[in-house]
Amino acid sequence: MNVFFDTSSLFKLYHKESGTEELMDFFNNNQINALFLAEITRIEFASVVWKKCRKRDIDETLSKKLIDKFEFDSNKYSYVTDTPDLKSLAGKLIAKHWKEGLRTLDSIQLASALIVKEDIEFFFSADHLLLELAQTEGLTIR
Repeated sequence: MNVFFDTSSLFKLYHKESGTEELMDFFNNNQINALFLAEITRIEFASVVWKKCRKRDIDETLSKKLIDKFEFDSNKYSYVTDTPDLKSLAGKLIAKHWKEGLRTLDSIQLASALIVKEDIEFFFSADHLLLELAQTEGLTIR
């Protein structure tokens, strides 16, 4: 099975929080052949970690460990390349879903998933709006 994770769902694989157990159950009950990520996830992951550190949800030592672990694991993931076509699609998605509040980075995540739509079975996100829009765009959500 191939799946796409946005950054909010990927982070749950690295740090236990609400939703982590459900994700781990999914992984334990399904064979995952490929985990697709948007290329922007490399930057967003670090941003999420340091934001949690800034808010004192995690400490600086753990923050560095999480980033190191993600960097170590990064060759295991299939990245959707950031191309002009992807950016164009992201812009079109913002124009289409502006009333719902689709924002820049989420539009890139959604566009990335749509680029590999035929190759994935599920789109994962912890963001309810992004899940709703992904489903609207024909992705099967989890």
